[in-house]
Amino acid sequence: MNKKWFVVMSLIAVLLISSVATFAAPAKIKIGFLVKQPEELWFQNEWKFAQKCADEFKFDLIKIGTTDGEKVMAAIDNLATQKAQGFVICTPDVRLGPAIMAKANAKKLKVITVDDRFVGADGKPMEDVVYMGISSTKIGSDIGEAIYAEFKKRGWNPAETGCMAVTHDELETIKQRTDGSKNAMVKAGFPADKIFSAINKTLDVPGSMEGAQVVLTQHPEVKRWLVYGGNEESVIGAIRAMENKGLDGTTIIGIGLGAGIGISEFKKPGMNGFFATSAISPYRHGYETSKMLYEWIKTNKKPPVYTLTAGFIVTRETYVKIMTDLGLEDSLTN
Repeated sequence: MNKKWFVVMSLIAVLLISSVATFAAPAKIKIGFLVKQPEELWFQNEWKFAQKCADEFKFDLIKIGTTDGEKVMAAIDNLATQKAQGFVICTPDVRLGPAIMAKANAKKLKVITVDDRFVGADGKPMEDVVYMGISSTKIGSDIGEAIYAEFKKRGWNPAETGCMAVTHDELETIKQRTDGSKNAMVKAGFPADKIFSAINKTLDVPGSMEGAQVVLTQHPEVKRWLVYGGNEESVIGAIRAMENKGLDGTTIIGIGLGAGIGISEFKKPGMNGFFATSAISPYRHGYETSKMLYEWIKTNKKPPVYTLTAGFIVTRETYVKIMTDLGLEDSLTN
């Protein structure tokens, strides 16, 4: 074999080895994380902990805000184009479940739902889709018990006290929370006919204020208010409407859910109507769902299809320690 032929054969061998290595190398795992309200602190914290997981396990995380069905479908196409292998999603509408799964299956994308569970065409939960959610009924019950305990502690006259339930029954997880609170309060002894529903069309402060103003107008005889809802925005909106009527922390006991914007209420000087909140962990909903999906993609072993997380009551006296324990120190300075 002459020298020239040897060089040619060597180059061919190098190219073949390089090609084999290229084909053998596994594609880097890419995961989408889609949230319905990217401007809300809860979802920003979910993204924060999802990114922490991505950094630790060396996969790519693609964060997309999907505020309506059209954006969800576009995001799935986007993820497929980027060669992602799956996504975690908090859907803007649980009824989109069948359409989301049909498109995801067509694109060969694995799916984990978080916070809000998909609902099928029959109106029932899609039990075959992996889901991590909040133990809504239990958390609602805890809130109801805590409100009633503070009501009794203050010795308020039941005849002058009303309870405002800020409701949004279109979303099953919200209904479970508010039903849980109501049932706990009635069981504890609060009159069911003194619990008034304030319907909020949107799960934000303005939407809650609008619904609360209707109830306040209907019940001018109530001098003191207890307040619960499906999230912190709902409770804070109701409290704002009450403040506009001249009420304050001496005549309002409100307990939210989320440990998000409610923390800012704790930082305000003096006593206001936002008495406490039920903290839920965005770490679990962000980090753990991302890890579950990563391992599912890597091993092809499907994770448990149903996981619920708990909450715990946080007050002005305890929020600094609890937020630190949850890895949410940033919320203490923002």
